Amino acid sequence: MADYVKSFATDKYAEVCFYIENNNIFAIGEKMNKIDENAYMNGYNWEAFFNCYLAKKSPELLEGMNTDPEAGMYVAYYELSDENSARAKRFEELIVSLVENERELYDFLRENGGEIEWD
Repeated sequence: MADYVKSFATDKYAEVCFYIENNNIFAIGEKMNKIDENAYMNGYNWEAFFNCYLAKKSPELLEGMNTDPEAGMYVAYYELSDENSARAKRFEELIVSLVENERELYDFLRENGGEIEWD
């Protein structure tokens, strides 16, 4: 799997860590910022982007999701269960899909940027 995102289980949670201090992710963030000046893609703005994206495209992934964004990382986590571990894995795969098909990120941003609650 990609080196910039990982899903795993702890004693209590199914977590997804998106490591945004990665050259490819930085480059995508810069392109997003050129499309929308509010899109300065730190962990908090990735949270804002994903909240909007998931609400429109995969609302089931928001069920039971908690987040802990930081300047250099975005973490989503769910109470540990088989169902939530599967959710975390699907979210990891969604992030990889968006990064590998970054045009979808940019198109979504152009179409929905005004609805995103930026940091």
